Amino acid sequence: MGPLIPNGIIPADWDSIIAILIGLVFGFVLEASGFSSSRKLAGVFYGYDFAVLKVFFTAALVALIGLYYMDYLGYADINLMYVHPTYLWGAIIGGAIMGVGFVAGGFCPGTSICAVAIGKVDAIVYVIGIMIGVLIFSELFFLFQPLYEGSFMGNITLMDSFGINPYWFIFIFTILAIGIFALSDKIRSKVKKVFY
Repeated sequence: MGPLIPNGIIPADWDSIIAILIGLVFGFVLEASGFSSSRKLAGVFYGYDFAVLKVFFTAALVALIGLYYMDYLGYADINLMYVHPTYLWGAIIGGAIMGVGFVAGGFCPGTSICAVAIGKVDAIVYVIGIMIGVLIFSELFFLFQPLYEGSFMGNITLMDSFGINPYWFIFIFTILAIGIFALSDKIRSKVKKVFY
């Protein structure tokens, strides 16, 4: 829950309750945005609907700007934020597998749970596939472990990788997002004629 629980602003007993409430609100927003539809989610790969790209790109940008603004105001220390360690090949191969699953099934793990909550059969099949994949990975972890833990790069960020000032990175990321949004609108207007 960010720095609120560790700093004693919210009692630790509320941790699970707040997590459940945030999960419910997040699921409601996903469903209200149409993200429980595999057609809408897969649309980004076929060029007829870029809502997913725009929403998640915007969310990343808002979070990035918000974190650094809170750091600037002194409400959060960006240096104390946890950065998940990078295992390069595990991330690349895992991302590729998830990407194929996303295109084939039309869901990512979060949106599939949202779709299961409203009773979509394709999402139920997708989640069963996820569970089978998790079971196989868990039971055969000894085979995957060298790849999973190999190519360790530490707790790095893109800013660390490129050696760029965080504020310049935010500026470049913002310009990139605007460019991608404009490009996606052009692609959608051309592809829309084929799909509709």
